[in-house]
Amino acid sequence: MSDIGDWFRSIPAITRYWFAASIAVPLVGKLGLISPAYLFLWPEAFLYRFQIWRPITATFYFPVGPGTGFLYLVNLYFLYQYSTRLEAGAFDGRPADYLFMLLFNWICIVITGLAMDMQLLMIPLIMSVLYVWAQLNRDMIVSFWFGTRFKACYLPWVILGFNYIIGGSVINELIGNLVGHLYFFLMFRYPMDLGGRNFLSTPQFLYRWLPSRRGGVSGFGVPPASMRRAADQNGGGGRHNWGQGFRLGDQ
Repeated sequence: MSDIGDWFRSIPAITRYWFAASIAVPLVGKLGLISPAYLFLWPEAFLYRFQIWRPITATFYFPVGPGTGFLYLVNLYFLYQYSTRLEAGAFDGRPADYLFMLLFNWICIVITGLAMDMQLLMIPLIMSVLYVWAQLNRDMIVSFWFGTRFKACYLPWVILGFNYIIGGSVINELIGNLVGHLYFFLMFRYPMDLGGRNFLSTPQFLYRWLPSRRGGVSGFGVPPASMRRAADQNGGGGRHNWGQGFRLGDQ
């Protein structure tokens, strides 16, 4: 048990709470402590009965059963792996920026879920995080099941097909990929590669609540002119080295 506790405490803080909630809420529903009917995102109940907790519970709840247990475990693994890698990698020392990314993606997914009558939001949010990681490490070669190897930028679409095989639907994965692409484009691609305006900025109250542990964040997501000139001189074609990544299964 001490080994499990040490492993759990080693998970970055935001991912740790997200991971724990994604286990606790399905367990509560499975044990019948709270009726699963109160955990889904139902637009009518949320908008007209003011059951304002539903977007939150729908983000953590998944109906675990004989036909869905494997899909749940696979996506729980993706949550742990790629949220940990993002929080401890590109967002290392910047918990406020990472929480803002999750909140932005979550709000977009909730709005989409209400419009499209999506009752569960766990997989879209996980896929949005995985998509951002894949784009920040897009040229890295990753390994998937059965020894297949490809660039990380293709990973979200490979997982979309994989989840379709084991789960029979691609809507959740597709929404997650699109939301992840929206965040990546607005935060990184548009301001840094295309020289456009920075539309996304972490609110100051998040910095006061979760202060950065190292360095500054003033240049996060803003195109630094010196780097742009250096990239042009080196023939970089406007592309940036978004960071180093990991292979699937690496610790």
